[in-house]
Amino acid sequence: MGLSVTLSNALSGMDVNQRSLDIVSRNVANSGTPGYHRQSVTLIDNYRGTSSSVRVAQIQRAYVQSLESQTQRETSLMGALDVRTEFLGRLELLLGKPGDINSLDTQLANFKGALQQMATSPEDFVARADVVDRAQSMAESLNFLSRSVQGMRQETESQIFTHVSDLNQNLELLSKINQELMDTTKVDDTRLSIMDDRDRLLAQVSELIDINVQYNDNGTINVMTKTGVGLLDGEKHSTFKFENAGSLSPTSLYDVDPATSGVGSLKVVTPANLEIDVVAHDLLTSGRISSLLDLRDNRLVTAQDQLDEIAAGLAQAMSTIDTDGTAVSAGGEDGFEADLGNMLPGNSFTVKYEVGGAQQTVRVVRVDDASKLPMDSTDENGVRTIGLDFSGGIGAVATDLNAALGAAVTVSNPAGDVLRIMDDGVADTSDIHSMVVQTTATGTQDGGLGMSLFVDTSGAFTNSLDGVSQKRGFALRMMVNQEVVADNSLLVQHSTSPLTPIGDSDRPNYLVDRLNSMTFRAESAAQGQGAFRLNGSVEEIVRQTLNYQGNDIATTKQAHEHQGKLIQTLEMRAEDAYGVDIDKEMGKLLQLQNAYAANARVMSIAQELLDRLMQAF
Repeated sequence: MGLSVTLSNALSGMDVNQRSLDIVSRNVANSGTPGYHRQSVTLIDNYRGTSSSVRVAQIQRAYVQSLESQTQRETSLMGALDVRTEFLGRLELLLGKPGDINSLDTQLANFKGALQQMATSPEDFVARADVVDRAQSMAESLNFLSRSVQGMRQETESQIFTHVSDLNQNLELLSKINQELMDTTKVDDTRLSIMDDRDRLLAQVSELIDINVQYNDNGTINVMTKTGVGLLDGEKHSTFKFENAGSLSPTSLYDVDPATSGVGSLKVVTPANLEIDVVAHDLLTSGRISSLLDLRDNRLVTAQDQLDEIAAGLAQAMSTIDTDGTAVSAGGEDGFEADLGNMLPGNSFTVKYEVGGAQQTVRVVRVDDASKLPMDSTDENGVRTIGLDFSGGIGAVATDLNAALGAAVTVSNPAGDVLRIMDDGVADTSDIHSMVVQTTATGTQDGGLGMSLFVDTSGAFTNSLDGVSQKRGFALRMMVNQEVVADNSLLVQHSTSPLTPIGDSDRPNYLVDRLNSMTFRAESAAQGQGAFRLNGSVEEIVRQTLNYQGNDIATTKQAHEHQGKLIQTLEMRAEDAYGVDIDKEMGKLLQLQNAYAANARVMSIAQELLDRLMQAF
């Protein structure tokens, strides 16, 4: 081997050693830096004639694409569960657990106990005052819970706004990174540093929304949602746009029609300026933003609905008056009739009958809002609910009901506000078993034993469906009738002529009985845990609400804990695959230093030989 070859090999070795030392130093310096991927050098043989040396082919970063893809997917799920756990945990603290001193079931039990005590001693002013206090406490608790739920919905919008701003910033940075990676003149060191930045940004994006990432050979990426909407392609990227709705109330609900939607709109705007409604097209399936949307439009709406059901149940249990229809016979036909003159919007009457041996139950609700009609549905218990417009008079109601019930039953309006329902007489294919009219006592006296104890801000609660359902947000507006607050004798004295004795227990006993026996069924199923629907007495509805929300948070916490362990496992795998082992790097450093010293010694000896040769000449 000639002297020149020896020098060349030594120089080549020193260059490789220096590059390797730089990489080891960089690895050690970035040990523990989030998102840093361990680097290494790839060497190749360099043949020249009869000699060979080594040189650095490229610098590589540790990377496992399948691990990155799985981490992005699980990070999105973790982001969603982080948000849901936080909000539902706060809701659980607000509602309390069954039996807690301030929980709804305890508040209701206190109110019921006060009613029972008043029924025992109706003449006792203190007993009556306790009923008023417990009623106010119940109403104020429902008011507070409703305000809190709406405040949480408002907070979801604030967080969505912040996350959308972060998301757009990250997408813009990723587009710039793509542009830099397209530049093939950049050295490996720079490209690898850019790729670290790229993957850090992808991790931040995946926490906010669920994404699919396509990795290209030059290091650039294409990003789209799991549902297939493109977010990043080369230097072009989409932009998310969120328009905050401002203050939210129980009536502020999402609607696909922007003109009627009461919540903030979230859209993605493509580089071609195409706007896509994220919620309407269900573009996001996980990530923090998806979970915030779900809370705003589903889970917290369900919580408000359940509070409204409790409030409505309390009001109706106190104010509903049941009136049995009067049995009538005419022309060989039998049935019942009742005066419907006191039926208000939201009030109803129920008819039980049979046709051809099949039992039928029909509940007719007064609905004067034409936009809500036709209304005709049958629940899982076989109860058919029909909404009819009463504004045209009972004759029109009879006509509409005749058309709905069929030929085996005859409905008529014999006089005034009386509605009569008859079987088919001699044909003997139908029988009318009962007719019960449920109306609302809008005052405190001379309307029967029921009373308007819990009222709406606009007056009596009748459960009207006209316009915006009166039940919607009632828990926020519910209050105790101020007439009763001012004069608690109204809890006992239901009649003015003759004046009910202050020691009479008829009304207190009636209120206790209605609270125990009157049953309700939620108009809509809960959103988030299947098709669960509140059903039963007020006490049962309260218990079901607490159990439902308790189960939801328990399930969420369990999923969050499991997901946290999965994320920890992925972080350990990433540390093994990408992390820097200081001991190994220091071992490499010693080897490289020794190799560098050896090459330097070769250079020194070669220099000495050259010097001697020059001196010889």
